[in-house]
Amino acid sequence: MLSTARTLLGRPGVLLLDEPLEGLAPVICDELMEAFNRLAADASLIIIIVEQQIERVLDFVDTVVLLERGKIAWAGSASELRTKDGLIERYVGVGLRS
Repeated sequence: MLSTARTLLGRPGVLLLDEPLEGLAPVICDELMEAFNRLAADASLIIIIVEQQIERVLDFVDTVVLLERGKIAWAGSASELRTKDGLIERYVGVGLRS
């Protein structure tokens, strides 16, 4: 969280986050995602999140790219991904809660 805050002080145009929720308590994850939502509301900042906790980020993202061994296995909208039964489980190893 500290490195993210320090990065934002430099007013970047793109923010790349590699598993920013890893190891954090669920309440902190919720607060962090709320902060990312506020940042994304600013049209001058693009946020790219690499995250395995897909349920926490699906409401946040516009576009999803699933990778398998470094290659794009699927790409589309978050809403489209929700309609693809088993796709998340196949590539991420977890299913969405109903």
